[in-house]
Amino acid sequence: MAGRSRRGRRVLGALVAFVLVLTAAVGGVVLLLRQLEADPPLVARCTASEGDAAASLDPDQAANAALIAAIGVERGLPARAVTIALATAMQESRLRNIDYGDRDSLGLFQQRPSQGWGTEEQVMDPVYSTNAFYDALVRVEGYQDMAITEAAQAVQRSGFPDAYAQHEPMARLFASALTGWSPAALSCRLHDPDDGATALPDLLARDLASASAQPHDGPAGGGEGERALALSLAAGDATRTPWVLAHWAVATADLTGALEVTVGDMRWTRADAAWSPTDTPAPNGVVLVR
Repeated sequence: MAGRSRRGRRVLGALVAFVLVLTAAVGGVVLLLRQLEADPPLVARCTASEGDAAASLDPDQAANAALIAAIGVERGLPARAVTIALATAMQESRLRNIDYGDRDSLGLFQQRPSQGWGTEEQVMDPVYSTNAFYDALVRVEGYQDMAITEAAQAVQRSGFPDAYAQHEPMARLFASALTGWSPAALSCRLHDPDDGATALPDLLARDLASASAQPHDGPAGGGEGERALALSLAAGDATRTPWVLAHWAVATADLTGALEVTVGDMRWTRADAAWSPTDTPAPNGVVLVR
């Protein structure tokens, strides 16, 4: 009887120890889950919205969208052209300047050097490839009245001509914001800036490059084109132009490290990841803090 009693006590003790360990493990898991809920990791995203509609891109995609839109604005093209370009680049490359593709396709628009789009180096230059796309688009008669998938296909000659349409909602929202038609419509939630950020003037010179150069005569951009751009923007729509620059600055903030963008009486801050009224407006244009 004594042996059975001792064995019973040992079994009971083992069960108690197991329950205590299990309880501690469960408690640790619960604590970890609560911590994760309280402070989830930040996912960097840029969102364009209007009313109940919204679409998001990651910062790299948003910066490329801003480049495409800026060149469209500088060329004096309508927002519809920018919408078509964004939907096309999203389908072709996911709005990334990739160095691979079907056969010899490369870059944002997956242009093929063997089909006369330029050299490999040229079509990998986002400014050149964007200008090349717009040059082909404006030669399509009536493109502004076409369905996006028809206009894009007229330029790209894709094997999947209907695929462009799926990106139209995103393209419309980003084009409307980046061409200044929708004020305070584009915001980015970003990580803290790092030391590798590109200087704002350098990026502005790259993104708002000359649109007057013919793409097949060489890469666009630089020199007189940059000064001409400043003049064309200054003489542009007084309401839209500041928002073109402001939304461009927000969409490229991950590259430049911009902390604040102020236009009129509205300010976007990296900390709040949103536009809100400010008591210190920028009455004469756009102010950026880096």
